[in-house]
Amino acid sequence: MPLKSQISRLTNLSDVDLRLLQVFRTIVTCGGLSAAELALNIGRSTISKHLTDLETRLGMKLCHRGPAGFALTTEGEQVFEASANLQAAVDQFRFEVNDIHQQLVGTLSVGLFDKTVTNDDAYIARTFQAFNDLAPRVSLRILVQDINEMERQILGGQVQIGIYPVHRKSTSLDYAPLYSEKMLLYCSADHPLFEKKERTIKVGDVRDCKYAGLGYQSPNMIASNQLQLKRVAESNSQEALALLILSGRYVGFLPDHFARPYVQEKRMKAIRPDRFNYETEFAAVTRKSPKPSRLATAFLACLEENHRV
Repeated sequence: MPLKSQISRLTNLSDVDLRLLQVFRTIVTCGGLSAAELALNIGRSTISKHLTDLETRLGMKLCHRGPAGFALTTEGEQVFEASANLQAAVDQFRFEVNDIHQQLVGTLSVGLFDKTVTNDDAYIARTFQAFNDLAPRVSLRILVQDINEMERQILGGQVQIGIYPVHRKSTSLDYAPLYSEKMLLYCSADHPLFEKKERTIKVGDVRDCKYAGLGYQSPNMIASNQLQLKRVAESNSQEALALLILSGRYVGFLPDHFARPYVQEKRMKAIRPDRFNYETEFAAVTRKSPKPSRLATAFLACLEENHRV
């Protein structure tokens, strides 16, 4: 039966339905029933019953679960996406009602690019402090995501503000500049280039190395393509890239602030920083329509205030 026909079973959503959908989203986000126990603070048997109740209510199987592991069915993937959109609409309704009452209450979802904490120019912790002082009744939900996922969730309303390096601007989003980040190409102490004198390393030597980079559209991908590096390994995380570099088999770009401890310990070094480098500009990103809620606007003001030169 088509998904639309199945969902017609939920013509009138009750509080119970919303609760079951929330449990389902948590299971998917955590990657299975066992992992969801801590997040939901209920036993696995109860979680399993909630999931079965939702499948019965919808009239479809949402996932496979058992010794082979947890996996969504095709219908389950569609229901998860629809449920996330529903939650975003509910959150937007709450934001608008709060605006009417002029109260800073509720939950604000903020997306971050990874390895932000070691950047001395990123005053995110100070922003959290200022926002908590301004709106102590607001709960924060912080997600570390790649750029493409962050943009998708901002446009879908699941994330209200994203903080990430800008490489191509969408006409549907607004960008408030915050700070920059210097990226250098690194190898580890086990790599053949590590012991070479800097002046003896040729551009061709670097281009002949195995390169590990971020596997999605980003400043990292653009820079590596322009520098003609041979991508043979990829990840969606800069921490994973650091592990690949430390293996001694790959070179890769990392933020200079993140790589600094490894350099100080002589476990990594930057290769030809005069040639193999690029800079990224970070911005606070919000969607243009509907306009950001008062919560998002207040957080954005705290961000801009704390990043003023």
